[in-house]
Amino acid sequence: MTREIQVDVAVIGAGTAGLFAMRQVRRASKSFVMIDPGPLGTTCARVGCMPSKVALHAAHLWADRVPMAEHGVRGTEHLSVDPDAAWAKVRAMRDRFAGRTAENSRKAMGEHLLEGPARLREPTVVEVEGPQGPCTVRAAAVIIANGSRPVKPKWLDALGDRVITTDELFELETLPRSLGVLGLGAIGLEMGLALARLGVHVVGSDIARWPAGLTDPELGQRVVEQFSGELPMWLEEAARLTPEADGVRMETAQGQEKVERILAAMGRRSNIDTLDPEGHVLPLAEDGLPPVDPATMQVGDLPVFVAGDANGRRLLMHEAGDEGSIAGYNAARGASQRFRRRTPLAIAFTQPDIVSVGTPLSELDPERVVVGTAEGSGNGRSVILGAQDSMVRLYADADTGRLRGAALSAASGEHLGHLLAWAIQRGETAQQLLALPFYHPVVEEVVQEALQDLVGQLPASGDLPAGLEPEA
Repeated sequence: MTREIQVDVAVIGAGTAGLFAMRQVRRASKSFVMIDPGPLGTTCARVGCMPSKVALHAAHLWADRVPMAEHGVRGTEHLSVDPDAAWAKVRAMRDRFAGRTAENSRKAMGEHLLEGPARLREPTVVEVEGPQGPCTVRAAAVIIANGSRPVKPKWLDALGDRVITTDELFELETLPRSLGVLGLGAIGLEMGLALARLGVHVVGSDIARWPAGLTDPELGQRVVEQFSGELPMWLEEAARLTPEADGVRMETAQGQEKVERILAAMGRRSNIDTLDPEGHVLPLAEDGLPPVDPATMQVGDLPVFVAGDANGRRLLMHEAGDEGSIAGYNAARGASQRFRRRTPLAIAFTQPDIVSVGTPLSELDPERVVVGTAEGSGNGRSVILGAQDSMVRLYADADTGRLRGAALSAASGEHLGHLLAWAIQRGETAQQLLALPFYHPVVEEVVQEALQDLVGQLPASGDLPAGLEPEA
């Protein structure tokens, strides 16, 4: 016999977006149920941002032995690394993060958790096949936050278990001795570099012109030059893959390699199709996903909200948290409150970090924007840190100097990116930012230099020294 549950809000997916949505529903004192097929724990903790950063940290510790010799440290040539032992530490840390997240999630949800796969029968009617039998949930509003899964095209099936996805990577108990990476976005580039630095022979391929989602050609070229010595990158061409007895032949016009395994890092796709396989319950846009208003997270006029990776837009944890909060707020109140979204910020922790902030150069009118550039070779702190190849590119309105976007590859780039994102969101101009204090010697001075380059291209506003303001 099918149980029936009636609630104010049904949240499908207990990841980051779902948990943030739940908080808002609780604040509104509305009844709710959380539906999740398991395993509990966010994508970030289980297979994304946290374990990848552990791997990158381990790789960085090992890579630091090289510059040590230049500073008088002797015996580094006798050091060795055990990639499998390093990987065991990565997996142990992953289990810690994922286990703690899952435990905290279960405590937070308590009796409201309904475990099992879900299907939408109507926009606000959800059927769940749980361990206690089938259950029908009828809700006044539904929040879909059931996440995403790695893209794995059908043509990769011919390679069998020689292909692993980014979700499967951290399940490996031992690392392959050679690896081909398909897709050099943030996660593909991060993991490719981490494994290469730990001794795995890695080659990367992407049909994009530049890695890490970059659209700025000067920075893109610099990034390729920075990392190609560690991770050969075959760009702007699809790799041909041929299975062999002991691996896979990976080939483009730029070269060929035989590798033990292929890592498919070709992005992620929404799981929303698992709720509505025939696409009959919710309206769909040309991309095959429901049309979602990013300011309300609502699907048209329906009492349905889609947050996090499930909507296929900004697949980042901090964005999922915001979207979950927006969806939870509106779903619990029967409202369509519009919220201002934060300035886009994306970071690849590649050391030096690759950062994109605000509007990318490809989306700005070249006739109405000026670009300020600075390089690490002119920044004392960057030179000391061995990051003289750093580059910062700032984009500003040509008439007002208002900062619109930025892209950079730099030591401490994760911190510079935050400062620039805050400035863009506050509507700051290059002139205003240049008037702020900059200590010496710090990496932030590379931003100061880029701002000076910007201001020098703007209409003159007087004969006062750039960055100095007269007393009131």
